[in-house]
Amino acid sequence: MRLFAAVLPPESATAELAAAVAPLHDLPEADRLTWTARAGWHFTLAFYGEVAAETLPDLYTRLGRAAHRNGAFQLRLTGGGSFGNRALWAGASGGLPPMRRLADATSAAARRAGVDMSEHHAYTPHLTLARNRTDADLSAYVAALADFEGRPWRAEELTLVRSNPPEPGVPGAQPRYQRVTSWPLGE
Repeated sequence: MRLFAAVLPPESATAELAAAVAPLHDLPEADRLTWTARAGWHFTLAFYGEVAAETLPDLYTRLGRAAHRNGAFQLRLTGGGSFGNRALWAGASGGLPPMRRLADATSAAARRAGVDMSEHHAYTPHLTLARNRTDADLSAYVAALADFEGRPWRAEELTLVRSNPPEPGVPGAQPRYQRVTSWPLGE
């Protein structure tokens, strides 16, 4: 099972972001980008890749402990950025230190449960909006999101998400995300 730990923004936050993103679809070369579906918007804390079924009970226990040890925190969706010209994303502000601690805790939980975390990268809080499979310049998109600032919301749970790969051979197909389970933060 292909899994990752995440914080899922509430509907009100994704609605604000969707309104800010809608005009970006009219920018030059927007049709060359693969836009992510709003239903799948999330902040990945730790990506686990394929996790063996026998590892899941220990992973669940350890993620539950990580959630219990890390309290809820306030966030807001804000601005935008890119990873080179590969991906366009929205950022976060507010409770970034507790979000980074939670990301570290979810990575450590997976390592202790036996999940290979050798591909783990330094944590950059971001919500992916589009992927660039060509060489389209993303700077105009980042600039268009520069002033976006959503209303604050409270991150209150850690969610384990299953990533189902996109349908092969289907143009524009995207991964499908399925909530596996979640744990309240700080309880």
